[in-house]
Amino acid sequence: MKHIIKIIQEMKTFLLLWVTQSFSGLGSAMTSYALVIWSYSQKGSALMTALLMVSSYAPYVIFSIFAGALSDRWNKKATMLICDSAAALTTVIMLMLLGRGRLEIWHLYVINAVNGLMNTLQQPASEVATTRVLPKQYYQKVGGLKYVSSSLNSIMTPVLATAVMGVGGMGAIVAFDLFTFCSAFFTLAFVIRIPENQEEKKAGEKLLTSAKKGLAYLKKEQGIFHLILFLAAINLVASVYNAAFPAMILSREGGSERVLGLVNTVIGITTFTGSILASLMKEPKSRTRVICNCLLFSMSTENFLLALGRTPFLWCLGGFLGWIAIPLMSTNLDAILRLHVPEDMQGRVYSVRNSLQFFTIPVGYFLGGFLVDQVFEPVMALQTKDSALVRLFGYGKGSGAAFLFFVLAFAGIGVCLYFRRDKSIWKY
Repeated sequence: MKHIIKIIQEMKTFLLLWVTQSFSGLGSAMTSYALVIWSYSQKGSALMTALLMVSSYAPYVIFSIFAGALSDRWNKKATMLICDSAAALTTVIMLMLLGRGRLEIWHLYVINAVNGLMNTLQQPASEVATTRVLPKQYYQKVGGLKYVSSSLNSIMTPVLATAVMGVGGMGAIVAFDLFTFCSAFFTLAFVIRIPENQEEKKAGEKLLTSAKKGLAYLKKEQGIFHLILFLAAINLVASVYNAAFPAMILSREGGSERVLGLVNTVIGITTFTGSILASLMKEPKSRTRVICNCLLFSMSTENFLLALGRTPFLWCLGGFLGWIAIPLMSTNLDAILRLHVPEDMQGRVYSVRNSLQFFTIPVGYFLGGFLVDQVFEPVMALQTKDSALVRLFGYGKGSGAAFLFFVLAFAGIGVCLYFRRDKSIWKY
């Protein structure tokens, strides 16, 4: 008991930051979840819905390479507060448009782009802030705890969003989002102290020069660089999956908004369980082996069950198998970066990592929406009911997305097997 109390005391600043930011994240997730359903109900297009994420990730990827250099210069708390405030303002604007019945999908694209830009600046500041308020011996635990909050939000988001929308509509969702923002904002502003390192504020250093140092570090550390490329390839496959997932569940026979919420809840429970296990596990002999094995298991299970399954039970089983090992993968990747990247370089390196590792996400979302709407659904629509493709993937709208998941399974397995042969990543 004394040991647990000691851990809590040593982590108390991080825990307060983590709890309040996670609560704010729940509000944002509920809004995003409701908007996906709203946008798909408006157009019935996987591509139009996927463009919501494209507009969010595009500025994040484009400007991330410079964001870390700015973050290393700026006050971390001020950066986080200003970015959160700007994101909250866009939410207020969306609520006003919705209340007047003038909300259009293109408005959401603009709002998501602004939020993506704010997240570009906030994320490296948040990563460095976490490093500064957390003792080094808890780096693996923090990776697990981050997935705990993420998975709890995944569990609660579809349940709470559906309930709140049923009672108060989209306006109630946005109001709750703003309430969670205020809670996190005032806690960070008046309660949490984040130490600042004055030496990292390079007075005469140009922004481009500062950003180049992040690139130079990764050029020198080939192992970390290739791990980032590995995750970039996985993110491409995963974002195509994310674009096709709601389109399949919402339109496939046996699917609905309720089933989409059910599968997302199962995924949330699964990642929560995986997060607890990851935070309790001891340091492995090879973090790279854990990363490779977790991703290979995920890629070789979920997509096949989503492709070939016809019932919510099989889709939920796919979600469980696909996500149970992901928190363990993430905590080990996070530990590699925190342990091997010098603290005064972390903002710059994380921002370059964000550009390289996440640039495939908007590409994947666009590609996933396009492939569902323009390739796989039309191909399945041309099939007769006794064709081999129909026997495998079903008939009607949603069967094309199922066909795409089958292709993604092999793509994901291929990526994992290719990078397992990369010798430079095996020194961690």
